[in-house]
Amino acid sequence: MNNKLRSADVFKPLYQPMRYKGAWGGRGSGKSHFFASLVVEEHYNTRGTRTVCIREYQKSLNQSAKRTIETQISLHRLGEADGFRSYSDRIITPGDGLIIFLGMQDHTAESLKSLEGYSRAWVEQAEMLSQKSLDILRPTIRAENSELWFSWNPRRRTDPVDVFFRQGDMPANAVCVMANWRENPWWNKTLEAERLECLNNQPEYYDHIWEGDYEKIVSGAYYAQSLTAAKGSGRISKCYADPLLPLKAFWDIGGTGARADHTVIWIAQFVGREIRVLDYYEAQGQDLGTHVQWLRKNGYQDALMVLPHDGAAHDKVFAVSYETALRSAGFETQVVPNQGRAAASTRIEATRRLFPRIWFHQPTTQGGIDALGAYHAKRDEQRLIDLGPEHDWASHAADAFGMMCVVHEEPKSRSDRPYQHRFHKGSWMSL
Repeated sequence: MNNKLRSADVFKPLYQPMRYKGAWGGRGSGKSHFFASLVVEEHYNTRGTRTVCIREYQKSLNQSAKRTIETQISLHRLGEADGFRSYSDRIITPGDGLIIFLGMQDHTAESLKSLEGYSRAWVEQAEMLSQKSLDILRPTIRAENSELWFSWNPRRRTDPVDVFFRQGDMPANAVCVMANWRENPWWNKTLEAERLECLNNQPEYYDHIWEGDYEKIVSGAYYAQSLTAAKGSGRISKCYADPLLPLKAFWDIGGTGARADHTVIWIAQFVGREIRVLDYYEAQGQDLGTHVQWLRKNGYQDALMVLPHDGAAHDKVFAVSYETALRSAGFETQVVPNQGRAAASTRIEATRRLFPRIWFHQPTTQGGIDALGAYHAKRDEQRLIDLGPEHDWASHAADAFGMMCVVHEEPKSRSDRPYQHRFHKGSWMSL
């Protein structure tokens, strides 16, 4: 047998015995081929080994790792004479070993009890694995010296597999490597052409697809091209406040309670024609006092609070508006009037116009940038019609950001800005 035929140097740490093994990165890194090769090697070297190959969703074996493993069996020059026989739904290996394939969504903890004798589980496309599936799988694969392997292209920081391996302290009995196309010794001209085609024609998706970055821009996002241009020109990096100019805090107001919309605040500064976006805050179900505490803790007590039109309305629980409550807390406030039925499109168009002049301080605004990259239209796929912005987790950040751009574009004539006033120490002063 040609041992470790497809092993690149980046995967060497994964050969050591370990309960949890992970490999993450972009397309063309060879992650799937490495684990498929490792499956074949272990079944060849240890007779009677049992492995389950898992995806969260698997409607057919065409969506499984079966073909990749069969390719590795062929590359290792193994066949029936060596004990490897491939059937429609499984692969038999030496010493009555077995490789099977399943989707976690088709099973429960009870139906997975038959896997207790399996010593290996490989989760492919693990970014799709739910927390429930991960919680079921871990105690199910419990034979002595059993191992769980995970390969994935990162999607979101909050994906369970990413939290398990990359957010915070990794378990002591785990090892994880990053692998991208640069680490692939079998890189070829076809793959390079694919990579460059994506870089040139879909730059907004390139980092996620090929470099293993988080999925920051979804298909059809309103600001996909704008964000790509901002990153390419270095405007998503670091920027700082001008100490001689005022700060502004742009709000989208949520509410209290477990099901309330999120409250969002962007901290920004207008420096001539330029907008510097300095900080981002988001919370759900918290009362006004929590938001005020964040503002004061971070030194924004002198910033102008810019509220949407509902900031002047009374809270459903307390007979006081956000505008009144913030004034009582000593903040200067400004309420932007209702922009009518076209409010959403007005915000979107203003944002697109101003994006070339917007700079982000990335260390403190990445959560908001992610939301802007995910802000997209509802779509009737049958008729290929956009139905307006989707109201989801990303829309709150986008609404506040869009309001910031609308305010920045307001006419310069005093008579054209009837609502542009500030509250100074209990009295109104026209700007």
